Amino acid sequence: MTDPLAEVVSLLQPEAALSKVVSGGGAWRVRRPGGDRPFYCVVLEGAVALQVGGQAAVELVPGDFVLIPAMSGFELSGGGPEAEGGVDPEAVAVRDGEVRHGDPDAPANLRALVGHLSFGSPDSALLVSLLPALIHVRGDPRLGAIVALVGEEARHRRPAREVVLARLLEVMLIEALRCSSGTAASPGLLRCLADARLAAAVRRLHESPARNWTVASMASEAALSRSAFYERFSRAMGVAPMEYLLSWRMALAKNFLRRGQDGLAGIAERVGYGSASAFSAAFTRFVGVAPSQYLRSLTVDSERPQTAVASGE
Repeated sequence: MTDPLAEVVSLLQPEAALSKVVSGGGAWRVRRPGGDRPFYCVVLEGAVALQVGGQAAVELVPGDFVLIPAMSGFELSGGGPEAEGGVDPEAVAVRDGEVRHGDPDAPANLRALVGHLSFGSPDSALLVSLLPALIHVRGDPRLGAIVALVGEEARHRRPAREVVLARLLEVMLIEALRCSSGTAASPGLLRCLADARLAAAVRRLHESPARNWTVASMASEAALSRSAFYERFSRAMGVAPMEYLLSWRMALAKNFLRRGQDGLAGIAERVGYGSASAFSAAFTRFVGVAPSQYLRSLTVDSERPQTAVASGE
């Protein structure tokens, strides 16, 4: 049976673009505005408070893994209230290959591996929108074992350290997505897959995207009434059923175009359109450019010189 999560991860093409060990001393604080690079944090020692997008702060403890897929603005802080006349809590220093926030001479009250992920898919914004805004995993044995390996690798400067860390982080991302699904997850694909009825319908959508789907036929796959399915799906996924189907069809279509699979007529058939013209019109409405223009933009982007990713959070 088709695995929707595996398909999304496969299309995203995740890579660990940047990682570094950071620590905090005394009272410290890090504020970062929103951006386009997903941020992750693995707590190795100590504790830290994380506040994302103005929501209530979450305390992270050793073994916790956090991923902010859409890179919303966030704040990390630790060490309690600021002492009057003390070290600037936003001070940053580098010592022994570690980035220190706050007082460089105080005992560390946090040590963590933080960094950014990059998604190789040019369509990552659409795919990321299917994931929760914040992924926080705690107490999962499998993920804990991977986190332990990441922490152990991060503490030592062995040969090929960066390569090993990159591979471990990719596995950690997939495992985090797998184990963070649940009814408590924020709206998105993971929460939808945690509902057995909805998961049955989503799997069928991914298995047969070209089928002439209606809300009624989706509801039938979930063994729910049309109205109950619509409400339950919209609440769990964060978008209406037909909106999700359109998004998934367009994600597939973009992938087929990038890979040069079939002509427009073949792609139209594979994603549920009766003709190349109908597909082209739908693609243009959704993406904002015609399929031919989309392909030209990919060619231009691939010919641009690549710049190195700057270090930093």
